[in-house]
Amino acid sequence: MQPKLKFIDRYLTLWIFLAMATGIGLGYFFPNISDITNTLSVGTTNIPLAIGLILMMYPPLAKVDYTLLPQAFKDKKVISISLLLNWVIGTTLMFGLAVLFLRNEPGYMTGLILIGLARCIAMVIVWNDLAKGNREYAALLVALNSIFQIFTYSFLVWLFINVLPRKLGLANFNVMVSMKDVTESVLIYLGIPFFAGFISRHLLIKSKGIEWYNRKFIPKISPITLYALLFTIVLMFSLKGNKILELPMDVIKVAIPLIIYFLLMFFVSFFINKSLKVPYDKNASIAFTATGNNFELAIAVSIAVFGINSPQAFVGVIGPLIEVPVLIILVKISLWLKEY
Repeated sequence: MQPKLKFIDRYLTLWIFLAMATGIGLGYFFPNISDITNTLSVGTTNIPLAIGLILMMYPPLAKVDYTLLPQAFKDKKVISISLLLNWVIGTTLMFGLAVLFLRNEPGYMTGLILIGLARCIAMVIVWNDLAKGNREYAALLVALNSIFQIFTYSFLVWLFINVLPRKLGLANFNVMVSMKDVTESVLIYLGIPFFAGFISRHLLIKSKGIEWYNRKFIPKISPITLYALLFTIVLMFSLKGNKILELPMDVIKVAIPLIIYFLLMFFVSFFINKSLKVPYDKNASIAFTATGNNFELAIAVSIAVFGINSPQAFVGVIGPLIEVPVLIILVKISLWLKEY
């Protein structure tokens, strides 16, 4: 029986639009909401928001089976392809699209680069299952990406935002990112939920068993990611009341390079694997892992480094708004390509 997208995931784009509208409405009718937000902050950190961002990252990291990692390195061909697609082709492609489409808007350009550097660890399992991919391989690649992100994200942000734009002579690109700030935010918003997910998985499987963990615990905590994401969006857009008329055009500006990215990454990944005679089920796992992105991490880093009302954070929110409908279409294309 062909798996179906759950109701809550199927209409994720709608929920995000509604969260945006709710936030804008709150900002319009309660213009002092930014003052209230500031009272809940310690230094530059908004406490409720920080808790929300950590909760947003916890469920996908609690799903990851890190015991698969030793097995991952046995299949050198598949792992090499996946690492090349994710950490070289994917990051470089998003950087190129960000420069091409948004070089005159450094904030949006930076936000898009941050998304490109955050490789998928959450929704890829959903897309993989819908496309009849190999679930074990998808889980294995997610585990690999999770570890890579913790150790490489800060360096990649420094390289792609501080170094490459200057080398390419982008004179109007005046954004500099502190590697220390990014490292701190990665340790907080990826490190804490990673540790919590790893420990809870280990302890609960030990006491309750893998069957209970996967069938009872994971379905219970999975919606937390969406609730935390929607809370973040409502709060962000409540601070954007004065930019209401600009928002639709800004969404389109960000959507165009994102759509091109998703389409190119999927087809490049799929046909590279096909040319190398990788079986369809593994091909689908690699292609969807390379195509999706970890928007939760990009949003968390954007807010921590640039602020909740920053253009970088805005781009992070637009990401899943565009990703869901495009990836649903790519799932259908993948199943069609399976027959050829």
